[in-house]
Amino acid sequence: MPAAPASSSFPLAKALLERRFALDDLAATDAFGVRFAHAIDQVRAAPHFSGLHVQLLGDLGAGKTTLVRATLAGLGHTGRVRSPTYTLVEPYALPRDAGELELYHFDLYRFADPAEWLDAGFREYFDAGAVCLVEWPQKAGALLGTPDLVLALEPFDGDRRLLDASAYSESGKACLERC
Repeated sequence: MPAAPASSSFPLAKALLERRFALDDLAATDAFGVRFAHAIDQVRAAPHFSGLHVQLLGDLGAGKTTLVRATLAGLGHTGRVRSPTYTLVEPYALPRDAGELELYHFDLYRFADPAEWLDAGFREYFDAGAVCLVEWPQKAGALLGTPDLVLALEPFDGDRRLLDASAYSESGKACLERC
């Protein structure tokens, strides 16, 4: 099993499930994103679903935004997916038979202090039953709390990546089991 991500921003709880995926090229990353999107749809259909908080870890160029793009494409989004490096958050409203899926893509790279997380007022997004995908979560310190799922990407040869996934909630575990 993969080790718990060393640069995570939450108190390290015991993971309910851990998996490692070898993403050999961009097509493999796209395929994982589609599987993850389908898992989100399946988990969201559960009666107890109250949102999904996913933290994306990895250095610059690790493939975090690429994975978000693939996930959004798997959820049916056909428009442009911008990196929220300057806007901090990009919202997406995705039509579903059971009602619109709200997804928020955060990039906290520009935060200089965790207090900026509080000042930005983003907590409400996490309390609204939405899917929140957060790049650079460590910039918010412990203020984000324990995520449902952590996806840590590490490039190791050209377009090849290792993806270590750790689930910290039943929703995160159910998602990861379907990937």
